[in-house]
Amino acid sequence: MRGHGAYSASLTESGEREFDQPNLRVGHYALGATFMGHRAVVYSKQVARVAEAAILLIFLLTAPVFAHGQLDPFNDPGNTIPRYTSHGGAPLLLKVFAENSKVRLDRQSVVKLYNQITQTVSWQTTSDIAEASFGDVPFGHYDLEVSAVGYLTGHKEFQVVGSLAPIQMEIVLQKDPAAVNLNIADGALPPKARKDTKHGVSALKSGNLNEADKRLNAAYKLAPANADLNFLLGYLFYQKKDFGRAQVFLDAATNLNPNNVQALTLMGRVGLQQENYGSAATMLERAVAADSDYWVAHDLLANAYLRQAKYQKASEEARLSLEKGKGTSGSAQLVLGQALVNLGKRQEGIQELNNFLQRSPKSPAVPQVRNLIAEINARETAIAVDAEAAKSAPRLAPVDTMIAAPEPTFSVKPWQPPGVDDAKPSVAAGVTCPYENVIEMSGARVKQLVDDVSRIAAIEHLLHEQVDEMGNATTRDTRDFNYVVAVSEQGTGRVGVEEYRAEHLGLADFPDQISSSGFAALAFVFHPAMREDFETTCEGLGDWHGQAAWLVHFKQREDRPARLHDYRVGGDLYSLKLKGRAWVTADKFQIVRIESELVSPIPKIQLRSEHQIVEYGPVPFPKKNVELWLPKSAEIYFDFRKHRYYRRHSFDHYMLFSTDTQEKRNEPKAPSHDTQPN
Repeated sequence: MRGHGAYSASLTESGEREFDQPNLRVGHYALGATFMGHRAVVYSKQVARVAEAAILLIFLLTAPVFAHGQLDPFNDPGNTIPRYTSHGGAPLLLKVFAENSKVRLDRQSVVKLYNQITQTVSWQTTSDIAEASFGDVPFGHYDLEVSAVGYLTGHKEFQVVGSLAPIQMEIVLQKDPAAVNLNIADGALPPKARKDTKHGVSALKSGNLNEADKRLNAAYKLAPANADLNFLLGYLFYQKKDFGRAQVFLDAATNLNPNNVQALTLMGRVGLQQENYGSAATMLERAVAADSDYWVAHDLLANAYLRQAKYQKASEEARLSLEKGKGTSGSAQLVLGQALVNLGKRQEGIQELNNFLQRSPKSPAVPQVRNLIAEINARETAIAVDAEAAKSAPRLAPVDTMIAAPEPTFSVKPWQPPGVDDAKPSVAAGVTCPYENVIEMSGARVKQLVDDVSRIAAIEHLLHEQVDEMGNATTRDTRDFNYVVAVSEQGTGRVGVEEYRAEHLGLADFPDQISSSGFAALAFVFHPAMREDFETTCEGLGDWHGQAAWLVHFKQREDRPARLHDYRVGGDLYSLKLKGRAWVTADKFQIVRIESELVSPIPKIQLRSEHQIVEYGPVPFPKKNVELWLPKSAEIYFDFRKHRYYRRHSFDHYMLFSTDTQEKRNEPKAPSHDTQPN
């Protein structure tokens, strides 16, 4: 059964008639055209109201924290994290310092206490003053591990023997010299710089390098510390074959944004062109560390290793390039063939070289490859005749694999955030993530909110913009709306969701005739009924505004149906696949931030991209003595039918309805501005 459409839009814009069937819909219920929709596990039976659903349901991503009977994941009896059993011992108070014993650590850290005798583990997180406490530590031998983003993990061993006196310990963490600093932000470009950059990008795309040079340098004079601008200039001078100047700008770009995969990869390519293979390998190693799925970086790194005669590493990277790129790279096959030959696996190497000839018969490298195969075979014959003489033969002349390497491309998206896999946040080095517990507890938060909440109302403030390719708003509109959301579990593991718009407005009443709703479905990535549809990995311990948070990456599984996200164009339904990342607090397993995007564009409906960012915070309801984690803001960037849109939603004046059965049968009234939040 279908869930809610995230956007609905009229396709009656002047001059827009790309589709044979003019109505674009998601779900089954919106009037006019709808797109960018989400499906919940189960649709509400009151389908007439679902069409005007609210974004408010983003709150499903987090579960309630109650003032009384509060669920504490570190002391919950159902918690699956191993814990020691107390048989008498001493309380432990730990203080964490940064670099010296006088400065408290300025961010939250995660503390792991391991009992070496019983082989059990207990976890804690530090407070605002960088302290953590364990109530009753039994006698035994312990290893204490303290981890924080940007610092090397600290360890201490100690024993608890024969004393009930409190144990006070201090640990000093040292800065991690390899940590990526993601706090560097490229401030907004001045208006004149934005204009010049926009024209410079257009000139680059059209191959007008002189005009691009003129425009980008004008912008650079106004904003020399902008990472994207430095990358564009590096790309420009690479195209001009001025590798020295390209390196200068790319070096600046990678310093300003150390996780910029495009800049790191292009830096590696510059090193290969300059025959500086060690430097190239270093840059490309950073690129694959930032995005392990980017096959081009693996491809070029394989080339760098081959040039350094690191044949085993070259073969490994070449195989990764072929795997990640679905066999796209002919260069990787050339590297793999030559690496295998040099590793003594001549027949396997020749097979890879022949595969290259079959797949790329028009490549300019073909004559070299044929000569290399002939030379390898000749040496095989020579070895059979006179092995000693063959050993003194000169080394095989390598094929120039860069002939078959993919040409550099760039994709500048200053109007929207980097992709989920383009800019991986930094994580604390060497920290083991309690994966099972993170998934179980975050899922329990989602499920508990569904169980405990009947309806929530709020005022939504909407900012809607059409933007150009550099993020400049060409139109702007703001609106306020009253929303009510009802949630219910339907007894079969499915969840019913009803969203109401108090004004009962039609699509024509919204900016650009786009009505936003249905973000609630993102919650079901973590809901126990949906999480098996996704590949989830815990990427490590990250940081969110100084609070320790586990980073969880998710991606739709290929062998499972895409039940979360739909687009409908006329009578055709497109079930879309999502991937994203969530920030889950290390102490209470609350989701404080989540990003999602499409796994791939949908050319048939001209949907090029969609990126969502939602942030959450606690909202108290004093009269009911309860606190819920609800959305603070939601941002959406989407590129549809040659238009770019940006939307920001913010929420306030929350009201909580009780969960009794009678109220669930009545239609809730939308909140008025003079109603007191409850």
